[in-house]
Parts: sequence; structure tokens; C-alpha cells
Amino acid sequence: MTAATLTISSRNYSSWSLRGWLLCVLAGLEVEEHMLSVDDPSARAELLLLSPSFLVPRLTHDGITVWDTLAIAAYLDEIRPQAGLLPKDAAARAHCRAICGEMHSGFANLRSALPMNLKAHYPGFKVWAGAQADIDRVTEIWRECLASHGGPYLFGKTLTMADAMYAPVCLRFLTYDVPLDPASQAYCKAISAWPALKRWIEAAKTEPEELEELDAEF
Repeated sequence: MTAATLTISSRNYSSWSLRGWLLCVLAGLEVEEHMLSVDDPSARAELLLLSPSFLVPRLTHDGITVWDTLAIAAYLDEIRPQAGLLPKDAAARAHCRAICGEMHSGFANLRSALPMNLKAHYPGFKVWAGAQADIDRVTEIWRECLASHGGPYLFGKTLTMADAMYAPVCLRFLTYDVPLDPASQAYCKAISAWPALKRWIEAAKTEPEELEELDAEF
């Protein structure tokens, strides 16, 4: 019997649910997924960016409940330190925490202008200036990490919590046909080949529920 439950919202639209699930995969924690209906107020608030505090994803493990993706990452690192969610080197760990925090609290323009939608594709999508500034900062983070640690992932040859945090951004860039520099393109290609991410995307494509507000033609 699975001792952990991960409460998520839409696989197709929820970047935070994806992050929480990828973190559990990296930690090697088997979870039973519980999906909220899009009619649930917590799910709708998260998906429509209507609340600064989301209660999904939510991990329940051994009687402990933790929500907020960054808090889930910290909890998983505490209970599964051997999983390597953070790099071994102290300086790299600090850098990893910093860019995870930046992803967690920033890039509001990118989130609102390029909402996650794994079923959609918008070739030639025109990105407005505010979102472009966020895109430029994300790719700057990627290039710095890849140059410092050699790739193919942000902190070298092993996936870390930073890759789980930035994986949905790779998917957004694919959905909206965002032009990328060669290093960022290579990173997105490496992340897209992650078997766990492929499993999530396949499941998202079979998801019947849709939110009309998030399925608009841009």
C-alpha cells in the first residue's frame, strides 16, 4: 500500500502539480495521485492564478501534510537526502536553492502570458515585452548553470530539484514556439527526453476536463 498521496489539479494546465510530481519521482517516493476537479475552488484558483497561496500540489506522507512546491522539495530532500535533489557541492546547493526560489516567486508575466497547455501548440506566437524579459532571465539562468556545471542538466549530469522546477518552462517554450539560443534549446531537448516527463505528458493528453478560460486562442 502506498504511504504517500499527492493531490494535484490538471495535468494539462498545472505547472505546479507537474513540479510536485517530478520532485517525488526524483526522490524515489511512490505516490498515489489524487486529482481535484477543475470545479474545486483550490484547483481553479491555482490554474487561473487567482490566489497568491495555492493548496495544490499537496503531499501527504506518513501522517504529514505539506503543500507549496518549494516546501515539498525541502521536505523530500530531508527525508530522502540520498536522492540528490540538491547538488553535493555547497556552493552549487546554494545556487540551486536560489534559482528554485526565483522560479517559485518570480516570472509572473511569463506565467500569465504563456500559461501551460500541453495539448496546444501556437506556432509563431507573439510574445509581449513583459514576458520576453522573463524569458530572457530564465535563459540567462540556464546558460549560467550549463556553462558552470557542463550540462546536460542545470547542475551537471544528474537531475536535481532545479530541473523539476524549470521543466514546465521548457514545455511552455515548446507550446508557444519561443525562439531560444542553442544552449537553451539543448537543455529543453534534454528535459523533454526525461521519461517521467514523457509519462506526465501522455497522461495529460488523455485528460478529459478543460477550463475554457485557459483554452482560449491566443
